Amino acid sequence: MLATILRRLFQTVIIVLVMSALVFAGLYMVGDPVSMLASPEASDAQREQLRLSLGLDLPLWQQYFVFLGKAAQLNFGNSFLTGEPAMRLILERMPATLELATLAMLCSMLIGVPLGIYAGLRPQSVSARSIMTGSVLGFSLPNFWVGLMFIMLFAVMLGWFPAGGRGPVQWVGPIQLSIFSWQGLQSLALPAATIATAKCALIIRVTRAATRECLPQDYIKYARAKGLDNRRVLGVHLLKNILIPIITIGGLEYGQVIAFAVVTETVFSWPGMGKLLIDSIITLDRPVVVAYLMLTVVFLALLNLMVDIAYTILDPRVRLEAAA
Repeated sequence: MLATILRRLFQTVIIVLVMSALVFAGLYMVGDPVSMLASPEASDAQREQLRLSLGLDLPLWQQYFVFLGKAAQLNFGNSFLTGEPAMRLILERMPATLELATLAMLCSMLIGVPLGIYAGLRPQSVSARSIMTGSVLGFSLPNFWVGLMFIMLFAVMLGWFPAGGRGPVQWVGPIQLSIFSWQGLQSLALPAATIATAKCALIIRVTRAATRECLPQDYIKYARAKGLDNRRVLGVHLLKNILIPIITIGGLEYGQVIAFAVVTETVFSWPGMGKLLIDSIITLDRPVVVAYLMLTVVFLALLNLMVDIAYTILDPRVRLEAAA
């Protein structure tokens, strides 16, 4: 198992390095920083001095290693708009995105897994077909439309929840969270439900497929032949085996929600990293965009590593293949 983890860790480092090169290449090809930072009245000498201070006179490969060294120190420069360090702005917005993504995926798992198992156990029943029809709708409808419908129904017509923004926050260690207050939960409900609608539909379909695949297996038949209680058969023998694809898909979707919750955060004016990314793209605040991309790359790579480790723990065959 240790060899498997070390190999996955090495692959993660390679992926991060390759993605950093792609981010740097995109950074190099999009515009000239000097033209963005220098005033229109700046002389050629002032522009050249600015170019030297930014290290743009160096060969491209040296610029990449300088970029890589600063990235290792979480130094991506200062925001063009506010003058604050770009990474600080990202980290200040990260708790809002994390609590939104965590609540959305938690709701997706708690609802999707039981419904998926039920649909897999009784595939021909009316209720199971209704569940699968609902999952198709939830998977097909675009997030921005679902969010707007939730705002129209629950915020405008019924007035149960606020239409946007984040509720009052509380300090929990070094971060600020809104999930511990009733107003914060109310503000979190609609954006989390918007994301959970699509993710829950995916979890239902994955769970149903895994359940249908596991039911004919010999270990399920043997457990039932021994006279084990149906709850034990489903809760231990079935659930343990279908958890492997569920955790894999859930982990990857969790990373995607954190990295790409741009649309939902924009619709609900949720002050997370996605909203900051959109604002930074509109204002051409390149240091913030680069900091966001690099942080997202590292986070997704580490999340994939954790999913691989969990997969190795749950499935002994992976450890046997690694040892062979």
